[in-house]
Amino acid sequence: MAYYELKTSANGKFMFNLKAGNHETILTSEMYEQKASALAGIESVRANGAIDENFELKTSSAGQPYFVLKAVNKQVIGKSEMYSSEAAAKNGIESVKTNCGATEIKEVA
Repeated sequence: MAYYELKTSANGKFMFNLKAGNHETILTSEMYEQKASALAGIESVRANGAIDENFELKTSSAGQPYFVLKAVNKQVIGKSEMYSSEAAAKNGIESVKTNCGATEIKEVA
């Protein structure tokens, strides 16, 4: 079952990963100053992650495809890992769409 992993960094900031049922990270957030902001980011992924138009497929400077998830206001709320092909990145988008509604949040140090 999918879940969100909420982490506190060494400098006291917060971030989260959306993990698929196999524990693979499928979306990573930015760093947040406060835990409440990171939790709001998770809510934003839940609200926006199932909508096709909120995903943008991109290519890194090294030529690797990846995607970002944007909120309605066009702010990026998460990005993927680098993929080996555009098809693999599109599969990642489908995984986020399927798993974004996860309700479990696991806090890790």
